Amino acid sequence: MKTARLRGAQRGVTMVMVLLLMSVMLLGALTLARITEVGTLAAGNSSFREASLQASEVGVNNAYAAVKALSNQDADTGNWYWASMQTTDAAGLPAVNWETVPEVTVGSYLVRHVVERMCSTNSVTEPLRQCLVKLEPQDGEASAGGGDQIDPKNARQFRITVRVRGPKDTETWVQSMVTKGS
Repeated sequence: MKTARLRGAQRGVTMVMVLLLMSVMLLGALTLARITEVGTLAAGNSSFREASLQASEVGVNNAYAAVKALSNQDADTGNWYWASMQTTDAAGLPAVNWETVPEVTVGSYLVRHVVERMCSTNSVTEPLRQCLVKLEPQDGEASAGGGDQIDPKNARQFRITVRVRGPKDTETWVQSMVTKGS
C-alpha cells in the first residue's frame, strides 16, 4: 500500500517537470521567432535604403540634364533652380518648399530635386570673375613676377539636392556637386 502512494506522488512531480520544460521550450521558440522577425525587418530596411539610393540617381541625372540645358544661370527658374545659394538647415539641406518642387515617380519612390548655383549673389556683373570654381593659368600670359597669370576658367559649380520618399514614409536625401563650363 505504501508503494501505491509513492507512485501517485511521483506522477505529480513528473507532470510538473514536463510542464516546466515545455514552458522553457515555448519561451525559447518565441525568442527565436522574434530574432528571426528582427532579422527580416533589418534586411527589408536595407533593401528599402538601397532602392531609394538607386532612385536618387534618377533625380541627380535629371537635375544634371536640367543644369546643362539652363540658358540663363542668373535667374531663378520655376521652383527647382536658384541662381544663388539658399539658406540651409542644420543638416545642410536647402530651406525650400519641397511640396512645390516637380516630382518624378520611380517605381514606388517619389523623387524631387532642386539645384542651387554655388554663388553668393544672384546678379553676376563680371562673368569671368564671379562665382567661378577653377583658377587656371592662361597660356601666353605672364604676371609681373614672371610666371603665368592666373585667370579663372569660365565654369560654375552647382549643388543638386535630391529628396526620395519611399514606402513607409521613408526619406533619403542625396546631395551632389556638378560643374558646368562654357
